Amino acid sequence: MTLPPSDSFSLQNVAVVLVEPQGPLNIGSVCRAMMNFGFSDLRLVNPTADPLAEEARRMAVKAGSLLDQAKVFPDLAAALADCQMALGTTRRFGKYREEFLHPDEAARHLLPLTEKGRVALVFGREDKGLLTTELDLCQRFITIPTSDELASMNLAQAVSLCLYETAKTLGELRGKSHGRKKLASGSTLEGMYAHMKRSLVGIEFLDAQNPDHILRSFRRIFGRSGLNDREVRILHGMFRSIDWVDSERRKKPQGE
Repeated sequence: MTLPPSDSFSLQNVAVVLVEPQGPLNIGSVCRAMMNFGFSDLRLVNPTADPLAEEARRMAVKAGSLLDQAKVFPDLAAALADCQMALGTTRRFGKYREEFLHPDEAARHLLPLTEKGRVALVFGREDKGLLTTELDLCQRFITIPTSDELASMNLAQAVSLCLYETAKTLGELRGKSHGRKKLASGSTLEGMYAHMKRSLVGIEFLDAQNPDHILRSFRRIFGRSGLNDREVRILHGMFRSIDWVDSERRKKPQGE
C-alpha cells in the first residue's frame, strides 16, 4: 500500500475511545501510553470506574493532564459523532465482520484519514469487549493476533500495542529510523569502493590485473555490516592515510 506524503498526518486527530472501562488502573495506564506515543484525545463512554480516582492518577504518572481533559459520553454514537472513521477492536469473528486488520495494517489505513478529520480507535470493556451494536458503529475492525491459549488481552496493553504501531508507522513514513542507523546510499558506497581499489592496488595488496576478485570479498563483508555515511567517511580517511604513506614511500630512493 503506497501512502501519500505524511507531513500532514496528525496523531492529534486520533481519538482513543474506551467503552465502559471498569478499572481506574487501566484508564490511568491508557493515559500514560497515550502520552508516551503522542496521542491526546481520550474519550470515555459511560465509564463504570472513576477516571479521576487516585488509582488512575497513580498509573497515569505524568499523564494526569489527559485524565483531566478526557471527555465523557453517554454512549458510543455520541463519542463518534465528529469522527469520519472508527476502527473497533475485537476478537469476535462474525459473519458480517470480514477483512480484519492487524494493528500495523490499521495504522497505515487510518493515518491518511487524519489529514482531513478525526479518526477513532475504539476499545471495549475489560470483561466482554464491544457489543455487536457498538461494532456496527465501526467501519473497520482491528484484531490482535494472540495465542489461542489466552486470546484476550488486558485493555491497557491492547491500547498500548495499537498506539505503538500507529506512532511507529508515522515515524517510518517520516523517515525516522527507530534506533536503526540510516545506511549509506549506493553512490556513496561505490565511491568508497573505487577509492579502496585505487589505494589497495597502489600498495599492491590487490592484483592490478584482477583487483575485483578480492574486492568482491570486501563488498560482501561491508554489505553484511551495513555501513552508514559516517562509517564510509572513516574508511575514506583510512584510505587517504594509506595513499599518503604510499606516496611518501615512493619518494624515497630505493634501498634507503
